[in-house]
Amino acid sequence: MGAARYSEEFKRDAVELVQSGHPGATLRQIAWPTRTVPHEPVACGGCGGEVTDAPIVRVERRQVFGIPKPPVEVTEHEVRSRRCVCGRVTAGRAPAGVDAPASYGPYLAAICSYLYAGQFLSKNRTADALSELFGVPLSGGTVAAFVKRHAADVRASGVIEAIKAGLREAAVAHFDETGFRVQARLQWVHCASTEEWSLLTVHAKRGTAAMDEAGILPHFRGIAVHDAWAPYDTYTQAEHALCGAHVLRELAWVIEQCPAAAPWCWAGQARDAVLDLKALADHAQADGHTSVDQEKKAMLVHRLRSATLIGAAGAGTGRAKDKERALARCLRDRQRDCLRFLDDGSTVPFDNNAAEREIRMLKLRQKVSGSMRTLDGARDFCDIRSYLATAVKHGVRFIDALTMLAERRPWLPGEAMS
Repeated sequence: MGAARYSEEFKRDAVELVQSGHPGATLRQIAWPTRTVPHEPVACGGCGGEVTDAPIVRVERRQVFGIPKPPVEVTEHEVRSRRCVCGRVTAGRAPAGVDAPASYGPYLAAICSYLYAGQFLSKNRTADALSELFGVPLSGGTVAAFVKRHAADVRASGVIEAIKAGLREAAVAHFDETGFRVQARLQWVHCASTEEWSLLTVHAKRGTAAMDEAGILPHFRGIAVHDAWAPYDTYTQAEHALCGAHVLRELAWVIEQCPAAAPWCWAGQARDAVLDLKALADHAQADGHTSVDQEKKAMLVHRLRSATLIGAAGAGTGRAKDKERALARCLRDRQRDCLRFLDDGSTVPFDNNAAEREIRMLKLRQKVSGSMRTLDGARDFCDIRSYLATAVKHGVRFIDALTMLAERRPWLPGEAMS
């Protein structure tokens, strides 16, 4: 009973610690420690007398959180055969997954996929880490087999189709893409994301061919948040919102190109107007208002439009000037798409961080473990990441989702955790 209470107390405290945003290095005492070790005074600090039977007047609790050296538990399954009086010999059935003289358990398999797809270790480094930690012989090939099986189970479970259905029906979704090295060639990972769903797909193309195959944008009718890359705009059945963070970065680039002695730069006025509009929306939201101050909004929008009109008509030749004018024309002609975060009761965020966070994980994976060796391996990785990222958004930890997957009962959206 004590161990069970300790486990539940520890998990509850850990969840509260994470949800509160408390720094991970800061611990908090729990009500039911695993064990208690008393430390008695040897003798009275005053007279030196015996205090063994003296009354306890104060107890100072200090708790140490540690991880014991994990023992490897080996369970032997005896598949017995018995001979009936009729002469027929009938064998028992081993549990699912126990199909070899020696095999790895589901939790160990889940840790393999966790280190590979969750912490971005290579397959060989994952095998080395588990061999060192648990003393179990493991190879990179074994890790690869686990990952391949887990990805196949994700696809077979219907999780990916459920993610796609959720994204297609969303009122607002975020989209982004990034280059990804596979077989020493540049491939492209495309991301679609909401507060509840995450989908990563890999394709040889960057444009609409890859987006069509991913199957979200061709059926999407909500507001698509993205940068101003042209292929997104070919999906005219959706409305579009441009990422404000991208706009600010591009305006900053124009400002850097402006001569230091110049008294005024259109991009500087445009940047200030965009920042002031964002602050206006943030203050309205913080105050619980569903709309911004219309008079201030009109004034700031006028400042933004005046700047973009001047920038679009700017003189000069060369690639940099062409890029500058193209940005000004985009802000002029797509003002509504740039400012959708100001709509009354808007659920459209200012930036595209929801998709960029997913993409950054791919960049981190390449930085830690390099490029993928095969396209199939890249697809397996993306499917497992889609499964894990979506599970986390539904309150399910990586390791719990992977353990369920390793036990051949994958977590499904809407499924309560036992």
